[in-house]
Amino acid sequence: MKENKGNPLHLSSLNHISLVCKSVDESTHFYQDILGFVPVRRPGSFKFDGAWLFGHGIGIHLLQSEDPQSLPKKTVINPKDNHISFQCESMGMVEKKLTDMGIDWVRQRVEEGGTYVHQLFFHDPDGFMIEICDCDNIPVIPLAGEMVRSCSRLNLQQQPQPQQIHVPVVQP
Repeated sequence: MKENKGNPLHLSSLNHISLVCKSVDESTHFYQDILGFVPVRRPGSFKFDGAWLFGHGIGIHLLQSEDPQSLPKKTVINPKDNHISFQCESMGMVEKKLTDMGIDWVRQRVEEGGTYVHQLFFHDPDGFMIEICDCDNIPVIPLAGEMVRSCSRLNLQQQPQPQQIHVPVVQP
């Protein structure tokens, strides 16, 4: 097999992410009702509770925690935390829907060469970060032959601070 330096493992796509949760039922409802995922068949040979969902070209595998009370509770929405991001058609519509659903969110805006990307960050029931963005406004340009650019402290100082929106969370 010929070595492919740009893809040494010959990966073809992202298949799924796996999340340990306090309540598989609550998390399934969130990913289904808020983000539009569809439950799919999960192998019956698993000896633990969980659910598989699919949508937007990716699978989400929810795994029931063996000790739900030990999972940390995140309350502060921090855009610099681990997260999964979804592209949307209308940031205004997403903002309105999240507010109508009583979901706390934080808005952030990123600029690159006069082009802006808008982002909304919020938590799922277990505190995992979700981002909704219009990221296709900035083209993906390979750095072939260039030095990888990091966000310098200078760039970080110039970025606007996230705006925290407090909306009371309504329990179903």
